[in-house]
Amino acid sequence: MMHILRRWYDRHFSDPQVVILAFLLTLGFAVVIFAGRLLAPLLASIVFAYLLEGAVRHLQMWRLPRMVAVILVFLVFLALLVATLLLVVPVLGQQITQLVEELPNMVAHGQNLLLQLPERYPQIVSEEQVREIMGAIRAQTIALGQQVVNLTLASAMHIATIMVYLVIVPLMVFFLLKDRDAILGWITGFLPRDRGLANEVWEEVNLKIASYVRGKFIEILIVWAASYLTFIFLDLNYALLLSFMVGISVIIPYVGAAVVTLPVAMVAYFQWGLGNEFTYVLVAYAIIQFLDGNVLVPLLFSEVVNLHPVAIIAAVILFGGLWGLWGVFFAIPLATLIQAVIRSWPRYGDEDRPREEGPV
Repeated sequence: MMHILRRWYDRHFSDPQVVILAFLLTLGFAVVIFAGRLLAPLLASIVFAYLLEGAVRHLQMWRLPRMVAVILVFLVFLALLVATLLLVVPVLGQQITQLVEELPNMVAHGQNLLLQLPERYPQIVSEEQVREIMGAIRAQTIALGQQVVNLTLASAMHIATIMVYLVIVPLMVFFLLKDRDAILGWITGFLPRDRGLANEVWEEVNLKIASYVRGKFIEILIVWAASYLTFIFLDLNYALLLSFMVGISVIIPYVGAAVVTLPVAMVAYFQWGLGNEFTYVLVAYAIIQFLDGNVLVPLLFSEVVNLHPVAIIAAVILFGGLWGLWGVFFAIPLATLIQAVIRSWPRYGDEDRPREEGPV
């Protein structure tokens, strides 16, 4: 047994560069897992700074001083943040409240439809099955209402914390952009000098993650805007809320679009029934998803992510379970990191492991 473990160790960890890379990866994951909640404002600031760095560099290419570029980009970021808080968030809150208030009527209407099924299809659906389904719907409705109440109370209790974050995060974003080189130099001062393999992996992953994160934000905005304009044109209720859900759904590949189909179809059905308008909404939603998957995604993420769909879904489940929404958002970049590490990890067999030279 010890011989097998020794051979495995020699195969994977005989290079000191590998040990350094493994140490840095373990340290990074440990910090995020055990201190992720405490460092949430810092991590969010790093993400925003990461997104805005591309715009800063574009302005620098136009021969603007970095400080001027940082100030311009930060002012645009601040203006968008304030506009979102003042214009979008209140409307979203209002539509969520209206939907929650209308939910009991929707459930009652759905129960009436279920009660008609045993009469129309007695060989397929029995009254007992309908009662079980209705009981499950009532239980889920009560649980959803309780979750909304708890969320409202928690939001009210933590409103001060949210306000503090709204001040701290933009400040940290500004200083992360302004002093980027100094901060990176300070961090690398604590790292081993001989870290060639870690630098090689980081260069590859950094390029892909940067392209992915920026592309994903652009995809969310485009899908959200396209869905909102479409729903407004079709006069669908809760257009902003539903379009926001459609935009956010692109964070979860394959699964998100299928999940959001239910609320879109439900609202359209209870607004119009099984009429032409209902069909128009579903067809428009299907077209948006088709264009997103077959035009927008290849355009934004060409050669950025080369992962099998099974690996993507597994990464979403794993990292989403560990870190919630942030884990879902960064599931593909983290899977890309693991793929790059596996591909770059040197392996030495018995026949090609470096041999120590003896005395001549």
